[in-house]
Amino acid sequence: MSEKITSSNSIFIRYYFYFVVLAAVILMQIPIISIPFKWLESYFHEVSHGIAALATGGEIVRIQLFANGAGLCTTLGGSTFFISFFGYAGAAIWGVIYYLMAGLHHRLAQIFALILILLFIVTLLLWSRDILTIGIILLLLSLVVVKLRYGRSFYLKLSLQVTGVMVLLNSIKSPWYLIDGRNIGDGSALAQQTGIPEMFWVICWCVITISGIVLLAKAQKNSELSKSH
Repeated sequence: MSEKITSSNSIFIRYYFYFVVLAAVILMQIPIISIPFKWLESYFHEVSHGIAALATGGEIVRIQLFANGAGLCTTLGGSTFFISFFGYAGAAIWGVIYYLMAGLHHRLAQIFALILILLFIVTLLLWSRDILTIGIILLLLSLVVVKLRYGRSFYLKLSLQVTGVMVLLNSIKSPWYLIDGRNIGDGSALAQQTGIPEMFWVICWCVITISGIVLLAKAQKNSELSKSH
């Protein structure tokens, strides 16, 4: 019996990242359960627009999150190119960071969690104007607080890694909704600014996200190899 258990554990550890991806894919198919993860991806998308605006000399006027998982970041000034580009690109980067946070040394994970909590609080105080957005951000904030309080739990670590992968998978799926012939959204804005077709930007965002997933798979493999030695 012990040999079977050891063998099962070995397979789980060896293919751990793929089990995480499978769990994320399954959860994304469950409507009610998948909604908070869509909110998180949407928040990272919108706040990435905002960060790009701030980094290029602009300002954030308002961030809105909607019940269906959509969002809106209203900015003033800054580089319209970088603001438009870093919505989807930023969400992918946040997904990678969120996954890696779960596996960091406890002290480093605490520091990142505190930074994220601060970002949520600043969003609530400065850029949230409606009850729904405030409620959604408070929910997301509570998830990070749980991480900070119970960060040593394996199951919480697993749930955070699944969350990071779900953010990445949503970041692959979401840009394709832009190809709807209505000429609205980030892809259309970039196409108008650069003359490069919207499809190029959609593919670019997907490549960035897939690269993030590959990076996580390699990082997980390296982590398993280091532990085996």
